[in-house]
Amino acid sequence: MIKDKKYRLLAKPDPNNGIYQSVLKEETGWQFLNFQARLMKKGEIWAGNTEGNEYAIILLGGNFSVKSDKGNWETKNGRKDVFSGIAHSLYLPRNTKFELTAESEVLDIAYGWCETDEDHPAYFKRPEEAAIEIRGGDNATRQINSLLQPGFDCHRLVSVEVYTPSGNWSSFPAHKHDDRKVDDNGDVTEACLEETYFYKIDKPQGFAIQQVYNDDRSLDEIAVARNNDIVLVPGGYHPVVAGHGYNVYYLNFLTGSDQSLANTDDPEHEWIYNSWKGLDPRVPVVTAEMNNLK
Repeated sequence: MIKDKKYRLLAKPDPNNGIYQSVLKEETGWQFLNFQARLMKKGEIWAGNTEGNEYAIILLGGNFSVKSDKGNWETKNGRKDVFSGIAHSLYLPRNTKFELTAESEVLDIAYGWCETDEDHPAYFKRPEEAAIEIRGGDNATRQINSLLQPGFDCHRLVSVEVYTPSGNWSSFPAHKHDDRKVDDNGDVTEACLEETYFYKIDKPQGFAIQQVYNDDRSLDEIAVARNNDIVLVPGGYHPVVAGHGYNVYYLNFLTGSDQSLANTDDPEHEWIYNSWKGLDPRVPVVTAEMNNLK
């Protein structure tokens, strides 16, 4: 984790490029995490090789098939978009040659990757395998779908997708994961992680607001995130609020010291955990049963 410098916290999409969103570690100064999002037309092929990296490919909308030297897979019930079901997730280990073909009129995918010196098995995770967690309470209720959850058979990558209903807070009470800590038993209580928030909003004019700050406020910035934007989290706490009237989706990729989501809460806001009276009935926003794109 790089400290004591100015960061680019907001990355805007390029609507004129098939790879319409891209955050590479060479540009951020990060050690591990890379992210891209790509639109493809039916029949279009993305041929690649993971080389010295592990990859996680997340289906945002449409259907695809993959042929590789580690196996072949195909989505048969993709979601129309992120508000129409749960993701298919494909993990590809290092040194994997693959061809991904768009099988729908439009295919929208996102993928994160990082360097690894370990070998793990390829795995195709279907929507019904993704555990749904309802987290928070009152107007801080949100839905988290585990894609590459802690404990997933990989080296460093973690990925979840989060749904925050209109006007609700998310990633709150605020937490951070920028300083690796272990307890007396050797268990990790906070990992040191690089993280991206990739946003989709259910209406084109919608937005979310995200703060990124640390304890001494040497980092204290606000980003307004719109559809297909990325907010980069170089360190510190990073709460989110969905603009009123707009349901907000974000896809998190994290990687760093541990394949973990261990974090530390902002102590000023921990009291909020004991204040909630119930859950927002608007969640879950999506379920695997909604996936029906043929």
